[in-house]
Amino acid sequence: MYSKSVDQMTILCGDRTKLKDLLRKRLIESGWFDQVQLLCRKAITESELSSVDAVVQHVTPQARAMVPDIVKKELLFKIRSILSEQEKHQIDV
Repeated sequence: MYSKSVDQMTILCGDRTKLKDLLRKRLIESGWFDQVQLLCRKAITESELSSVDAVVQHVTPQARAMVPDIVKKELLFKIRSILSEQEKHQIDV
């Protein structure tokens, strides 16, 4: 069990989609999406970035830094809970 990555384990149990949905919901609620959208617009107009890849590369470090700590903590808590449950089920089996 310990040789599997968190990503592999969540995919196997179908929890990855739930985690992604939770993350998306919390980022929308926090206003993060709106802030990143503004960063993208600013990058396009001020830096004259013409490709999507260039905009993404330019904005990604700032966008990652803007993720609220409470969202990070909640997601980490959920991941730990899922892993704990999976470990408990494997011990029971």
